[in-house]
Amino acid sequence: MRLMKKNIKIYTHLLTLFALIVGVTSCNQDSFLKETLETERDLSYFDTEEGIQELAVGAYYHIFAYPFRTEYQFGTTNYGTDEFHVGGDDTNSAWNNYDSRFNSSITTIRTTAEEPWDNAYLGIGYANQLIESATNIESTNNAIKETALGEGYFLRAFDYLKLARQYGGVPLKLAPSTSVELEFTRASVKEVLAQVIEDFTKAYELLDNSASTPNKITKDAAAHFLAKAYLTRASEINDYWNSDTKAADLQQVVSLSEEVIANHPLADNYQDLWYYTEPDGDNESLPELILSASFSRDPALDTYNQSHVFFTARYDDMAMMKRDLTGMRPYSRMACTYFTYDVFDHINDSRFWKVFRTKHRVNKGGEFGGITYTPGVDLGIMYVINSADDTRFSNTVNNNDPNILYSETGKTIPHVYVAHAADGVGLLTNPRWPSLSKHFESDRTAINDNRGMRDEILARSAETYLMLAEAKIRLASLGTGSYADALPYINEVRNRGAYQAGEDRSYYMDGAESYPTSDYTQPFSDNSYMNENSYYESNNIPETTAATSLTISSTSNLPAEDEAIMTTLGYSSDYDRMMCLVLNERTRELCGEWLRWEDLSRTMTLVDRVRAYNPEASPNIQTYHNLRPIPQTFLDGVYTEGRPLTSDEKSAMQNPGY
Repeated sequence: MRLMKKNIKIYTHLLTLFALIVGVTSCNQDSFLKETLETERDLSYFDTEEGIQELAVGAYYHIFAYPFRTEYQFGTTNYGTDEFHVGGDDTNSAWNNYDSRFNSSITTIRTTAEEPWDNAYLGIGYANQLIESATNIESTNNAIKETALGEGYFLRAFDYLKLARQYGGVPLKLAPSTSVELEFTRASVKEVLAQVIEDFTKAYELLDNSASTPNKITKDAAAHFLAKAYLTRASEINDYWNSDTKAADLQQVVSLSEEVIANHPLADNYQDLWYYTEPDGDNESLPELILSASFSRDPALDTYNQSHVFFTARYDDMAMMKRDLTGMRPYSRMACTYFTYDVFDHINDSRFWKVFRTKHRVNKGGEFGGITYTPGVDLGIMYVINSADDTRFSNTVNNNDPNILYSETGKTIPHVYVAHAADGVGLLTNPRWPSLSKHFESDRTAINDNRGMRDEILARSAETYLMLAEAKIRLASLGTGSYADALPYINEVRNRGAYQAGEDRSYYMDGAESYPTSDYTQPFSDNSYMNENSYYESNNIPETTAATSLTISSTSNLPAEDEAIMTTLGYSSDYDRMMCLVLNERTRELCGEWLRWEDLSRTMTLVDRVRAYNPEASPNIQTYHNLRPIPQTFLDGVYTEGRPLTSDEKSAMQNPGY
């Protein structure tokens, strides 16, 4: 087991002490007993090499892993976009809908406005302490003076980049706190991004690529995120001030991305990325992976990954079905939009069929519609994700339709849901959809246990390819090169997603493959998971194993699914069309990987895409929603000249529109 995973409990306990120590340093020392600290450590521990290294690992946990035990992670990155909308459970729906509840005092059952803000600044506090301790200690140890120090700069930049992409300008705090501080001012987004680039650059210069897993920050990780910071600065949301840096920034994106790509080849098959069979398995260390948040099997650790529950549609409330370990616990938070269905070439692109669960096996059984269904054998639920011109289906919902049979048993299917049917009802108004399975895992200790152990990908080189392609598009718009210069990088990613010769297109797998490693005993017949998708039923084509190609040969001859989206969004210029293509490709490759809201915000395409594709958000979203509201708790706690801010001063510090 990785070092980080073995010691998380020690380090998180240490960080808790650190937070408490910082919190009490301003109190009257006479109010405490004069006792010698024997069994716990104080801040002086961070003056030692051991303390610095433990602080680094604890900071890793808080900054990288902690968000995945919360609901703000998906609320701030996947909700309120063109890819996902509110599913069967509207908990946290304010983050999607942009309605009157979405303001500086967002309060939901699970997530408040201040939670992502506060946790980012707590992480920055840990990073500041790490930087200061590693800088000040008298040592010749490279593990301190290069690795730990480089990690500190990376971790601080990582959280400030997140804050800048969510809120714009934010307060810059670059040193540890040793007493209560109340007076803060917002730096401009220009100043914040300059600091981010400076910190990532220092990390890039200090770190190497000696780590054997993506659970450690490397030089390549610094290069990837430094490229992302430059691309952010060069994006449309900053066009009111970035003209002097844009061209040079884009050249940096190209150079850094090429360096990362050379060291991180794409996995041979898109499915390899999601072939999760156990914690710390081989697919968590694929060369394509640049950086991951680390989780552990050890039940004594208070660390867990909840990502598997948020994308899961209900299946356990249907006849013939029950909840099981492989079906996941269905929190039913996020449902696909029709943009997500229709952005794929469903015949030639394997990526949709490899990460969306479209079939569930009967796992309860009994009689339904006069037919007896056998658990572990018969097909219980099928999603038909067909094209808009498919005329085979009159109804969106089909129960025991005698015209729809499961080919393996010849029986009707209790529950069939069709994306495009003559009744026009669709899947947006029905809380049923194929679940995104990229985060699924069945190694949990019980059916309703949310404590996942699967690592979360924070960066992989497929995204680096697409950042490089975007930089080429932007450079072409500035007169350097042509738009066609982006195609080789887009095609590299697309053709990895094509079907290979001899590949079984109906084969499906996801993280439910890890269920044999669970401590929970579940008979095979209880499994609703099955190694089969609805490729042939959805596309209505003969079975084939021929290779496919997704190569785009010309910027004037883009795929039909992209042309349809461009028509909907009203794009006609070469620049808008190519940017639309690369954003569409980011969905096809990176859907649900915690990136979408920030990509649409920084490119100023959020409003148009949400209005076109997100039903709950469409009536409400406005241009000012490209930034989040500064939390009211922060505004109410800030002082100036020794006094709290006035209402007018709070309004001046708040983002416009809130």
